[in-house]
Amino acid sequence: MKKGSFSWPKGERVAVTVSVMLEQWSEGKPPPWSVQGTSLEPGTLDRGGIAWGSYGGKVGVWRIMNLLKENRVRGTFCVNAKCAELWPEATRAIVTTGHDIAGHGYLQDHLLAYMNPQEEHDSIKKSLAILEQIAQQRPQGWISPVLAWTDHTSDFLAQQGLAWHGDWLDIDLPRVKTTAHGPIAYIPASDFTDSRIARASPQVLWEVYKETFDYLYLREAPAYLGLTLHCHFGGRPLICAVLDKILKYFARFPDVWFASHGEIARWTLDQNIEAETFGRRALTGA
Repeated sequence: MKKGSFSWPKGERVAVTVSVMLEQWSEGKPPPWSVQGTSLEPGTLDRGGIAWGSYGGKVGVWRIMNLLKENRVRGTFCVNAKCAELWPEATRAIVTTGHDIAGHGYLQDHLLAYMNPQEEHDSIKKSLAILEQIAQQRPQGWISPVLAWTDHTSDFLAQQGLAWHGDWLDIDLPRVKTTAHGPIAYIPASDFTDSRIARASPQVLWEVYKETFDYLYLREAPAYLGLTLHCHFGGRPLICAVLDKILKYFARFPDVWFASHGEIARWTLDQNIEAETFGRRALTGA
């Protein structure tokens, strides 16, 4: 693998990605978190919670697509395959508007970590096939529902021909992982998503991402910064207003690469980038 200091294609100081989660839960189940502070009694059908979750496919995904287009940012939409079946027009629009589409399981509460290897393999294969059929584009990457991957996940994804796996919380920069079915790019997962502020001010997102960007840009270039939004929450005006502000702030700086996960993965694989340890970067001043 490639040795030496890590760098982005044109020597950019920070690479920024926007991952957008389009999610759906099993019949009769709402998302496990919401803006409501009162939980219903067990066994009660939570129609409000279900409606809140379905906003993502009906409205939120469209607003985020439009906002990213206005800011000239190519996003990565991670889509539960069930969402593609429920909202095929929106799924196709993700691709036709120039964004990447990625696998995100079949349903948000069908976790790979709860499956045996054969069930996991079949679920991944089924999810990718549905997305490819409806979106008319083969996904090139995958983020697992709730980042609940297994020891087999990366190899199963490589077996399906995917270029990247985005579940990783123990790295700051992308790297190549060798599997039994070939190399795959590991891409860091977001540290702070819109769901963290479900009952707080949306301005928290601005504070977090502005301060993080400023720190990375000034002190740790070349750096990677990933933003993650959920269509059923982040696709609402109160969050999109802040996202717009964040993206416009980043764009004011030179040497910022707004990239999709697919673009990050292609660069990582083409360069055959090895794991970049923080200790080595700190000691070498890279």
